[in-house]
Amino acid sequence: MPKSDYYEILGVQKNADENEIKKAYRALAKKFHPDLNPNNPDATEKFKEINEACQVLLDPKKRSIYDQYGHSGLDGQGNGYQNMDPSDFMNVGGIFGEIFGDLFGGGSGRSQNGPRRGADLRYDLTISFEESVFGCKKTVELKRGHPCKTCSGSGAAPGTGKKTCPTCHGRGTLTFSKGFFSIQQPCHQCRGVGEFIEKPCGDCHGSGKVQKSEKIDVSIPPGVETGSKLKLNGLGEYGDKGGNAGNLYVVLYVEKHQIFERVQDDIVCIKDISFPIAALGGDVEVPTLKGSIKINVPPGTQTGKVFRLRGYGVKSHTGAEGDQLVRVFVKTPVNLTERQRELLLELAKEEMDTASSSVGNGGKSFMEKIKEALGGG
Repeated sequence: MPKSDYYEILGVQKNADENEIKKAYRALAKKFHPDLNPNNPDATEKFKEINEACQVLLDPKKRSIYDQYGHSGLDGQGNGYQNMDPSDFMNVGGIFGEIFGDLFGGGSGRSQNGPRRGADLRYDLTISFEESVFGCKKTVELKRGHPCKTCSGSGAAPGTGKKTCPTCHGRGTLTFSKGFFSIQQPCHQCRGVGEFIEKPCGDCHGSGKVQKSEKIDVSIPPGVETGSKLKLNGLGEYGDKGGNAGNLYVVLYVEKHQIFERVQDDIVCIKDISFPIAALGGDVEVPTLKGSIKINVPPGTQTGKVFRLRGYGVKSHTGAEGDQLVRVFVKTPVNLTERQRELLLELAKEEMDTASSSVGNGGKSFMEKIKEALGGG
């Protein structure tokens, strides 16, 4: 039975570049992998086909022969899945190592000899309620690893160097057979670096870095909340072998305020008002984050009424400002003077003239209730 065309097997055009071939192989390998299709001989055969096709098309020499002479040109060239060396899976642009590493929880199969990015750092910062609303500048102090000056970041003592890892022979990876193919994983001895330090530096103990305290200025924008996260690029740990530094993430925590509470972009507070102000109306002074202001309370204001102060809330990231909501509570007078008692009794008597003399059948009169509330006999 004639073999299928390699380009058709992978579903790519004859002018497909290396990335297109890898992308097609990646999708097909995950679809037809034997471990994902147990007891399915058709999937196993298909998996063999796509591996054979990928091996040929990612090898410039074999691909050139195949394009000119087809399958017959590759006879005796070691083509065909049955004749493939397991290490060939690791040598075709790293694609097989990447796929099999993903499927079996291994690494990417790539050596870590090159530059490596530094780790990200986190700093938890507590700010006041006012600072969260208006924004502020803070200076934080943290420790992070700086390249060791003694060994220039190599980790090796001055006058010494690094040696090739005897376990992986400098490759940084180890190849393991799994079934009828092989996978790569980072070397456990050198952690994928491919080399080890025979005599560590006395200052950094072989890490190549020393911890130093550092002060960093942080600009906090208006409107942040607890849990807001600020990203400071390049202020994390320094990278290795010329790699970029990681980032610093500042996580904010906002202190509670004694008066104000935030609800989305609005600020809420409670204001106690006296009984006469509630009944007769008048101006009362209300605290805001921008200073105290006066609001007019109309006559007959009841407990729970809300007054809205436009633009006295939190400025959002869009530039719009929330409002301040003032909820009033009418205070019941206590520790009355004799004169105050007399006035309230007169008020109660006035209301009695326009109301029923009793409440419900056999109930106490309104006047009696007032007297009881005021401590009268």
